[in-house]
Amino acid sequence: MAVGACTVVKLPYTLTKGVIVSSCYVVKGGYELTAGTCKLVYRLGGFTYRVARAPLDWHFTHDIDTVDGILPRDAIREGRVRRAPYTVKGTTYYPMSVDQAKDYSEEGIASWYGAESCGRTCMTANGEIFYPQGLTAAHKLLPLPVHVRVTNLENNRSVILRVNDRGPFPSIYNTSSGRRIIDVSSGAAKLLGFYRKGLCVVKVEVVQVKGE
Repeated sequence: MAVGACTVVKLPYTLTKGVIVSSCYVVKGGYELTAGTCKLVYRLGGFTYRVARAPLDWHFTHDIDTVDGILPRDAIREGRVRRAPYTVKGTTYYPMSVDQAKDYSEEGIASWYGAESCGRTCMTANGEIFYPQGLTAAHKLLPLPVHVRVTNLENNRSVILRVNDRGPFPSIYNTSSGRRIIDVSSGAAKLLGFYRKGLCVVKVEVVQVKGE
């Protein structure tokens, strides 16, 4: 499947609770088959997503020591990131399998991150360009990438996000930050209505993407 400089995918999708099925892997596979700065644009449930490979010399949004026992950039090159164990500041995390993730649903605290915290040219844990205004999120244990429905339980606003990053992790300045269940992009926080507040109580559910 060859992909041009920018490809728009307009397949019909339905979204239900569960795990992403193979039809979505075709969508995300397009940019992985093309080296360089190929961009992919696709739509799910009324939301638009941009995906592009980041240059491997860019900084990560969060520092990761190793992935699957090797350097994170090497793991990205070898395609070993999706659900490989990884280590951050001496703590090893073991992501869920795809089967385990399909029933994932959790309520807890969410925060957001953007250019204010990690700069304007950053790379996510799976090697994608981090777009602060995009619809993405960071999760410690879900396979990468996966899509989740995040609902702000304080105002009932909901958005579907592409999980393509790892975090949140405990900070030396705020050890309780590691207890958050998800960090969303600043753009997603604005849609969910908690950008100015900084934190909110959310429900996170893995959604199934299935071609009609």
